[in-house]
Amino acid sequence: MTIAGRTVQPFESKGGPSMGAQDLSIFSLMSLLIFLFPILYISRYLKLGINRDILIGMVRMCLQLSFVGLYLEFLFKFDSPWLNTAYLLLMISIACHSILKSSNLKIGIFFKPLFFSLLIPFGIMLLFFNGAVARIDNLFEAKYLVPVGGMLLGNCLRSIIIGLTHFYSGLKKNEKEYLYSLSLFNNRAQALKPWFKESLVAAINPTLASMATIGLVSLPGMMTGQILGGSIPLVAIKYQIAIMGCIFYTEYFSVILSILFSLKTGFNAFDVLKTDIFQKDRN
Repeated sequence: MTIAGRTVQPFESKGGPSMGAQDLSIFSLMSLLIFLFPILYISRYLKLGINRDILIGMVRMCLQLSFVGLYLEFLFKFDSPWLNTAYLLLMISIACHSILKSSNLKIGIFFKPLFFSLLIPFGIMLLFFNGAVARIDNLFEAKYLVPVGGMLLGNCLRSIIIGLTHFYSGLKKNEKEYLYSLSLFNNRAQALKPWFKESLVAAINPTLASMATIGLVSLPGMMTGQILGGSIPLVAIKYQIAIMGCIFYTEYFSVILSILFSLKTGFNAFDVLKTDIFQKDRN
């Protein structure tokens, strides 16, 4: 295989042929349902009311991943830069919808600022990884663009949800304190600074904790996948270090931009938090 302009040989087993991930049969996958039944029983016994959500989540996961697998085969086969880019934009749109729904913020109001707050750092880091780190000739090659883009987006979801929820929920609960600070400073940015700092720290703390223990208590997915696919462990580790750095940078700047870009739509002309930006109480 060729990595960063150099040819690297994959592992070889004792028998000679290179290793690769062993295919899983349908029966093997179905065998995992054995562990689902006691979970459903316990949940029903405790009257948790989540069995329906569990079943829907499992079915959706299987259907969505099956569809993505078929679509990726098509995407990798044709490898069109325009098609690859369109798919990434669709992924960002779905991510924005999911973030706003989980943050209890109205999608129609915040979708546009959130879309660009994700697109800018995501696009920069993705192209930088492909061009400067992996050093591939075609920056829009599907087998790099889509999987790496998916990892960046998937990890950004949690951080942005935490950041936006912490920021706007905190302001909503402490509106009097914010208005008092606003009257003292007569400057929205200065008055919002405490909530902004707390939200940013809360958003990136899980990633910092993960980075501090990675390799000690867990082997990350990209590294595991590459090793199963036959890559040399040191090569897999280098890729994992690179992707973890990209994930952290993308998360950090996405959280900052998502808050900053949303201020214009979240506050009125008098710098007061709008009351109609929140979704109706789910309860």
